[in-house]
Amino acid sequence: MDIWTQLLHGFATAATPINLLWAFVGCMVGTAVGVLPGIGPALTVAMLLPMTSQVEPTASMIMFAGIYYGAMYGGSTTSILLNTPGETASMVTALEGNLMAKHGRAGAALATSAIGSFFAGTIATVLLTLFAPWLAEVALRFGPPEYFALMVLAFITVSAVLGSSVLRGMTSLLLGLAIGLIGIDEISGTARYTLGIPELVDRIEVTLMAVGLFAVGEALYFGLFEGRVAETTNKMTSLYMTRQDWKRSWPAWLRGTLLGFPFGTVPAGGTEIPTFLSYATEKKLSKHKEEFGTVGAIEGVAGPEAANNATAAGVLVPLLTLGIPTSTTAAILLSAFQNYGITTGPQLFQTSSALVWALIASLYIGNVMLLILNLPLVGLWVKLLKIPRHWLYAGILVFATVGVYGMRQSAFDLYLLYGIGLMGVLMRRFDFPTAPVIVGMILGPMAEAQFRNAMSIGEGKLSVFIERPLSASVLLLCVLVIALPVVLRRRAAKAEAVAVATT
Repeated sequence: MDIWTQLLHGFATAATPINLLWAFVGCMVGTAVGVLPGIGPALTVAMLLPMTSQVEPTASMIMFAGIYYGAMYGGSTTSILLNTPGETASMVTALEGNLMAKHGRAGAALATSAIGSFFAGTIATVLLTLFAPWLAEVALRFGPPEYFALMVLAFITVSAVLGSSVLRGMTSLLLGLAIGLIGIDEISGTARYTLGIPELVDRIEVTLMAVGLFAVGEALYFGLFEGRVAETTNKMTSLYMTRQDWKRSWPAWLRGTLLGFPFGTVPAGGTEIPTFLSYATEKKLSKHKEEFGTVGAIEGVAGPEAANNATAAGVLVPLLTLGIPTSTTAAILLSAFQNYGITTGPQLFQTSSALVWALIASLYIGNVMLLILNLPLVGLWVKLLKIPRHWLYAGILVFATVGVYGMRQSAFDLYLLYGIGLMGVLMRRFDFPTAPVIVGMILGPMAEAQFRNAMSIGEGKLSVFIERPLSASVLLLCVLVIALPVVLRRRAAKAEAVAVATT
């Protein structure tokens, strides 16, 4: 069955009334959390994981994808009207978008943002459709040594990308790996590191860990360290774009898409790098450089927003085909798959073909929904900011508690939930990333099993990892990922020293 036939089957599944409803709910919720500062898609998906455990997997994943995409759209609204990015990916949009709003062009900024997001999201989804199955076919040649090497690559890149420093990222990852060891050993069948507590024999649930670190940790951190912030809103204007606006926007949309998608497919620093690169590119190429930083240049909104949404689609390529998350939200989506007993990776396109193609088809549908939602309902999204944040976070704590208790009706789970929440507070307070903990928990036991299988194949010799070309290539890539940033930093420092010496 070729790609387009499978995609049509995916549309047939995604277009059923119940799945369309879940897609709509996801898009609505995602846009809302994108608008609200501090409530990102990762936190929202983590909070909803226990509540959707009884929902059919395809419908649930379609909703989560809608939340992810919707947050990318919604973050631009507050960036433009309030200079308050709802998502870190929308920080660059605020630079020119808010200036445009202050000079009476909020409507044009919001329109180019929404249309650019739709354009980039659609093109990036087409690229996902074309390249994801091909990459999955290549990865099917992998055996245990290749899988283990791939997981080592995931550990290195995740710890490097999802933290403010490699050391902090690696510390968080090791914590996740240690927690992943708790419970029944998959090969020997014996319980380990359970401290005699029966509830730990079945391992700590990834869902519980995700909700504790993200939802409870975020809410407690707000209560302990943050206060309310008063915002001032710029006046909303017509969403009409002039012919000149269209002429200046479409090349920026195209360039932003081409920049964003590759950054999503590789662990290269999330959405921040491509959006900043897009902004720098548009500033350099623009014929209206005088508008940047003064009255606001429309290219400075169009390009970064397109890059932002193209990156969001690109993130799904390594997640679905290799099981490697390249963003915080992707790490939570990985736990959502595992929550349903679905293992992401090369075989996903064979074992859960219907789900994958329905998910990809829902991205096309979701993009249209989001365009329809974001243009007319801007006024509604801005009103969400009037909700006091202490009420909002109190509601998150209630939902998290009820959801986790509903999983096993265990009081121990609630103690564990708030203990993990306090750990999340400490991690955030001292700037340790939380996503590597989830990745370590999920991939750690899998990496252990693949390592043992690989050692069996190699009769106990570590050389099995370098004797096979594919695993040796992946391990070489691991070395490059570690060494290349160090070399580049040293070169930059040397160049800066030479520049200082010559001035």
